[in-house]
Amino acid sequence: MNAAEGRHVKTPGTVVAQVAELLDTAQQSATPVGTATPWPQLDLDEAYASQAALIARRLARGERGVGLKLGFTSEAKMRQMGVDELIVGQLTDGMQAADGAAIDLSALIHPRVEPEVAFLVGADVDLADPDVDLEAAITGVAPGLEIIDSRYDGFQFDLPRVVADNTSAAKFVIGPWHAPDEVDLDDVPVILRAGDEVLAEGTTAAILGHPLRTLPRLVALGRRLGLQLPAGSVVLAGAATEAVPLRPGPVNAEVAGLGTVRAVGVQGSAGPLGEGGGR
Repeated sequence: MNAAEGRHVKTPGTVVAQVAELLDTAQQSATPVGTATPWPQLDLDEAYASQAALIARRLARGERGVGLKLGFTSEAKMRQMGVDELIVGQLTDGMQAADGAAIDLSALIHPRVEPEVAFLVGADVDLADPDVDLEAAITGVAPGLEIIDSRYDGFQFDLPRVVADNTSAAKFVIGPWHAPDEVDLDDVPVILRAGDEVLAEGTTAAILGHPLRTLPRLVALGRRLGLQLPAGSVVLAGAATEAVPLRPGPVNAEVAGLGTVRAVGVQGSAGPLGEGGGR
């Protein structure tokens, strides 16, 4: 990224506040941060601090945290970005939409959609506990849709920028929950469709080889960042295909053995389908 010419950032706290305000304004106005916008240089710690400040602004407006999402769960994507670890973002109830709900495209900048595997955390998990077993606390598995919407013009960002932008999180939809012992997540087919058109195909092996492999990595990252996973939290384990533009009309993701989850892109008010939901 280009540092702002002639702009002096006095303290790390100032950097965090600047970034959180820019990204929050972009999200609320559905207007991207332009490439000419002055932008401070960030290291990864400052990026996560900016993400925390960004989420704090949402919580101050009355939203509540409902879980965590993982990014760069594809080895190919990690190689592309030159990193060797996952990144994590935070989910709020303001991002969650009910299965089959309408998603107001006019409230987003340039949304893309991708199919996910979602986990439900059935008990409080202390990520600071060195002996914690997150997999043992999982009580549900479901198909999911994540709508990502980078707040940067043209989806152009580097690693600190995407972390600060809460890993491009915008909306998510969860399908029917299943008991973990009732499903097989090992290399099962995943299909993303718009109506009858296949938009993308993959398998759960794209998610670190197996979606459950993301959980120890999330524990380590969450411990370092001081994140929480109370009972009832959702974990989005990562995308099984590339993200594709979200257009007006229905879109659904099918994960073999888990079933289908659906959303409908609309222009303007969500109407009677609504956008809320909750678990």
